[in-house]
Order: sequence, then C-alpha cells, then structure tokens
Amino acid sequence: MNQKLILLLLIVVSIFQSSVAQNIQLKGTVQSIDADNIKVPLHYANVYWFGRSTGSTTNENGIFSLQKPVYENLYLIASYIGYVNDTILVFKDQTEISISLMKDGNLPPVVISAKRDALYISMLNPAQTQVITSAGLQKLACCNLSESFENNATVDVEYTDAVSGAKQIQMLGLAGIYSQLLTENIPSIRGIALSHGLGYIPGSWMESIHISKGTSSVINGFEATTGQINVEYKKPENSDRLHMNIYANELGKIEGNLTSAHKINNNLSTILMLHGENLASEIDRNNDLFYDLPKTSQVNLFNKWRYEYKDKFVTQFGLKLLSEERNGGQITKNTNDNTANDLYGIGIDTKRYEVFAKAGIPFSNPENSLGIVINTSGHRQNSFFGNNIYNADQKSFYSNFIYQFIIKNTDHKISTGISYQFDKYEEHLVSSSSDTLMVKTENIPGVFGQYTYSFRKKVTLIAGFRADIYNNDKKFITPRLHIKYDLTSKTILKASAGKGYRIANVLSENMGVLASSRKKIFVEMLKPEEAWNYGFSLTRYFSIKDKKATFILDFYRTDFINQVIADMETRYDEVSFYNLKGQSFSNSAQAEIIFEPIDRLEINAAFRINDVRTTINGKLDQKAFSNRHKGLLSLSYATKFEKWQFDLTAQYNGKIRVPNTDYLPTVYKSDEKARSYILFSAMITKRFKYWDIYVGGENLTGFKQEQAIIASEDPFGPYFDTTYLWGPIIGRTIYMGIRFSIK
Repeated sequence: MNQKLILLLLIVVSIFQSSVAQNIQLKGTVQSIDADNIKVPLHYANVYWFGRSTGSTTNENGIFSLQKPVYENLYLIASYIGYVNDTILVFKDQTEISISLMKDGNLPPVVISAKRDALYISMLNPAQTQVITSAGLQKLACCNLSESFENNATVDVEYTDAVSGAKQIQMLGLAGIYSQLLTENIPSIRGIALSHGLGYIPGSWMESIHISKGTSSVINGFEATTGQINVEYKKPENSDRLHMNIYANELGKIEGNLTSAHKINNNLSTILMLHGENLASEIDRNNDLFYDLPKTSQVNLFNKWRYEYKDKFVTQFGLKLLSEERNGGQITKNTNDNTANDLYGIGIDTKRYEVFAKAGIPFSNPENSLGIVINTSGHRQNSFFGNNIYNADQKSFYSNFIYQFIIKNTDHKISTGISYQFDKYEEHLVSSSSDTLMVKTENIPGVFGQYTYSFRKKVTLIAGFRADIYNNDKKFITPRLHIKYDLTSKTILKASAGKGYRIANVLSENMGVLASSRKKIFVEMLKPEEAWNYGFSLTRYFSIKDKKATFILDFYRTDFINQVIADMETRYDEVSFYNLKGQSFSNSAQAEIIFEPIDRLEINAAFRINDVRTTINGKLDQKAFSNRHKGLLSLSYATKFEKWQFDLTAQYNGKIRVPNTDYLPTVYKSDEKARSYILFSAMITKRFKYWDIYVGGENLTGFKQEQAIIASEDPFGPYFDTTYLWGPIIGRTIYMGIRFSIK
C-alpha cells in the first residue's frame, strides 16, 4: 500500500510538471541611477505583468525571477516607492531584462510612523487566523504559552486538576487535545508532553502566536480537528542582541529569561534562549491543607541557528533541553484524619530534549521550492500521586518533505509531499489494585496534496487531501477545504470543512485522574478518534469617525464519528475509558469587535456561546466543565511614543455543568451547575530607552472556588478526587517585572 501511494504521488507530480514546462523564466534586475551615473540595485521592488495577477519582488541585490508564457509578448511594470513606474515590452522569446527607474523629484519628503498591532486577523489566509504579535504578548506578563491567552476570546486555558498544576487549552468548546500545537510549523508538544507542555514555551522566547479556527492545512498532518496554534520563536537574523526579562509575584515565584542573537556573517546567525523559574512557597489559599500549586523548578534552553547561501539555500537547525520538577500534595495532616500515617504527596520529574532541522531549496523559478522538516524528541516523566506511581517515556521522530510549484502562473499553486511520524510510548502505572505496563509503537507514513486557486484576488480556494497509514493497518483519509471570498475590499467571508483524526493517550491526558482514588477501567480496545469540523466566519473592516475597527462573526460545528470517553460520572470510584456509543458534538458561535475609538486606545470585546454535548453511559448530556457562555472585554491605552501603557482585561465565565455528585455522601455533594464569575487582570508598563518596568495583577477581585478537592481530609479514602475544578483556586496575584533590551 505504501508503494502504491508513493507511485501515485510521483505520477501526480509529473503531470503537473509537464504543464509547468509551457512557461519560461524571465530573470532581471531593477536598479536606479544616482547623480554620479552609478547603478544602485533596488531591493524589494515590485515587478508584475500588465493585466495579470502574476508578479514578484526583487531580492536584496535587486534581482528577480518571474514566469512568462513562451508564445506571448507582454508588458512588464516595475515600481518602487519614490521612483517613477516604468513599463517595458518583453518579447515572447526574451529571458533576461534590466530595468532602470528614475527618482520622482515631485514627491515631498514623507515621515512614516506606525503603531504595532497587538492582535490582527489575517486577510490573506483562507483559514480564520488570529495573530498575536510581540506587542500583544507584552500586554501580559506572559511567563509561558499558557498565560498568553488571557485577553484572547478564542482560546481558554484551564487547570486540569487541583494538585498537579497541569493546564490545558480549550477551543470551540473542546479540550486542547483536539487542537494541534505547533512550534514554527513543527508538531512538537504532543503525546505525554501535552499535560504540562504549555509551560515549556516561555513568553520571552515567542515572536508571535498564530491561532487558526477549524481544520487546518493537510500539510501539517491529520490531527488538527478544531484548530491549530502555531508559535513562532524569535529569529536569529533579526532579534535583539540581548534581551532579559525578570519576573516575580507575591506567591514567591521567580523567573528569569535571557535571549541573545548574534549575526556571525552575512550567511550565518544564531540565537541562544535561556529560561529558569522557581516556586518554593507553600501556597494554600483555599485552606484545604493541599498545595494550590506544586513547588516547581524549571531550567529550559534553546539554541537555534540559521544559514542562508544567497538565494539558493536556507536552513535552520536547533536544540532544546528541559528539566522540570514539581512537588506538591498535602501540606500537613488534618487533625481529624486518622486513616493514614503518611502525607499525601505528588512528585513529577520531567526530562526532555528536542532536535530539529529545516531547509528550503528554491529552484530557478522562485515559486518552485522544496521544503524539508525533520524533528526528533525524547520525553521522560517519573511521577507519583499518593499511592499511584506513573512513569512514562516517549521517543518521537517526524519528517515532512514538501514540494511546491505553480501551474502557468501564481493563480494555481500545488503543494505535495510525504511525511512520516513515529512514536514509541512506554507507560507504567502502579496502584494499590493493579500494576499495568503499556507499550505502544506508532508508525504513520503519509502522502498529501494541496491545490490553491486564486481568482482575481477575490476568491481563494484551498483543497487538500492526505492519506496516512497507521501501523500498516488503519487508513486515515483526510479531506479538507477552505474558501475565502472577498465580498468587498473590506468584507471577507471564509468557510472551511474537513476531517481530523487523533490517537488518544488517556493516562497522560487525564493527569487529574491519576491523582484521585478512582480505579482505571479500560472497557474495550480504544479506537482512533475521528471527527468532522465545518464552519464559517465573516470579517468586516470599517471605520468609526476615521478610526479603524474590525468585526468578526463566526460559527463552527464539530461532529465526532468516534471519541474516547473518560467516564467519571457512572461510578464514584471508577473512571472508565471506552469508545463513543452515540452522539458527541460541539457548536460554537462567537462575535468579536476590535476598534480604536481614540488615538492609542484599543478595545477588544467578544461574546461566545458553546453547546457541547457528549453521550456518557447511554445519555446525551451537556459536557462537564465546558463554559456555555464566555465574555471578554480588553482595554489597552498607550501614551504618546508608548512611554506608558495601561492594560485591563475582564473575563465573564458563565455557569458550568459539573459531573453528577448524587452518589457521593451528602457532605461532598454539589449543585448541578457551578456559579458564573468575572475575573479582572491589569498591568501598567513604563518604557525607557533600554528598560521596561511593569507591574500588574491577576484575578484582582480574589475570586476562588470553595471546594476544589473532594474529601481533601481523607486523601487515601474512596472519595478523594481532585478533578472537580471549574474555577480559580489561587485568588489574587500581584506581580512585577523588568525587561532590558539592546538592539
């Protein structure tokens, strides 16, 4: 089967290449002539065919390459800011040209100034994509990726339990396991690393975050069902020579970050990023005699290199190393607890490495290129939760070869290639009632093809298809479609539909279950998860009294064909894992407006409605711990030249259904729905030439969930459970920090 798929891919490539052969390459230069009659290359000048949508730009040496039909004479237009446009007739058999532009002496001097957008919606990407820029990341303390979404309406971040400190995201009402997390378009935080992986990406390392709703491109795999989050790290070729960030909060947490970029020569550059954090305090603000957050220490290192040889070859490669320890549990025994002699503790020791390499090879036609991505990683976790011992090891390898080319012109683009994903898991769970060793190996080769069609810059269509084989047995067939239609220059309609698959790792993905007294029951062999996602978005750009504004309305639905159910509602003393029997779906509708009513005041307001239902033990019901209503209001004001910046965010969290507690003793029972609540956070930043000083607070009203742990006074008893977490348990947290940068 593998050979047939590869043969089919080669046939498709050869067919498309035969159509490309009808074009030839026009190579040329664009330059200006100064007062001494010396020719000076113009970099990033625009060149395009008259009456067509095909064009290109010059490189730093003023050189460009552009496809041209063999049997046509065409007019070529060259333009550059501050110069007079020139139109040149290019004959049908001509392959080289030199263009000289004259300065426009009638243009007045122009002073350009611009304010960095903190958040914007991509107008070009057919997928509904939000981009959080470096300016947006500095509106929050952003200690790590999990804390970068507090003022974002699309992504929610919640603690998975009340003792381990693990966090997970939610998109479209569903857990983050259904959203693909990428770092520079490489699937890296996955499998066992998902439970704490959001904390492995420090905020000071990030250049931007790209958040896409719905199914994504087939190029990056079959996993993204509800969305995709891609983190772009700082680049060695254009980052600050030195950047430091020191953070501390009233809980006793201290963090330090250092990034240093160095351009060795015109071809080679590197960046070193270091991160260290420590939380040594005993924090118990809800007075349940358990650590609200475990004591944590982390050391994290990332070294990345970039090499570029003219315009012929670009490669990046790097190494990441991480070591983290978490220790928590009971602080002291309850005076009424006579059932155990020892304190209940948790400990998580994680060691992780990652090595990657990427290369881009353009051909004679710059629109044709080959991309290569290789990534290998190892993740080791040794942990205990009371009497439960959980040790896990994951070895992974990922490769992706992507060939991109055009057919006749840039209106028709093809991306095709092959990928391979390998994972080996060893999980050992020891509890008072069982000793389970699970060894799993996953081999997943795949092929894919994606066609992009642009029509008069008004319609863009991306149709993708990939086929993967899981362990020489199961076939994952993944079709996906994205359409973008510009109703007007300021009104954009986007629609998407596609399928996604996922292989569950139920123990590492349900870390809170490991910390409870529940028995783990595997009812049947678990199948891969499979779901369809489809939706649309409408984006309208407009002005309010000459001030720019953006309105976004979207709706997405996810329908599961199969889903792995973690049933914690049928019995109080068990969690059962089985395949979906019945319906499971999610509907998510959101309205958002981003506008600037006065100079330097940005307002972002959003409201979302989720309807998420799952069949548990034969009953279709609202999914537990899923917010039905969510509101966001974010205000940001900067003084002139951004010397001072003030940021305020309010989050409204609607009522949440909690799992059924009728089978528990009366003292542990709770209402069917948890109450709604509002969280406030704020930060003030003062900027100097090289320094930034910031101070802020999270959860300023100090709201806390009253009972986060069931039976906390009897942690070795039958009712002990840490998973009934629907709200914050920390309360108010004040922090401050200093940033220092040398350009």
